[in-house]
Amino acid sequence: MSEEMKFFMYLLEYYSAYKNKKTGDVFKTWEKCGILKKIYDNYWIYHTERIENAYMDIDSLIKTGKSAW
Repeated sequence: MSEEMKFFMYLLEYYSAYKNKKTGDVFKTWEKCGILKKIYDNYWIYHTERIENAYMDIDSLIKTGKSAW
């Protein structure tokens, strides 16, 4: 399994806990919003910063379709 996939799974689990939602529901939301690939592709940004920055960016992607920065 790639490092990117490991981190994606980690991010999914921790974001779900942060939002107090089931991982399956969060995954479905990301899929519905069309942001799965964008989140996966942001590995190089997300894994080098605070995890809260990733949460903020994901929230922005869900709301606006655009990154927070």
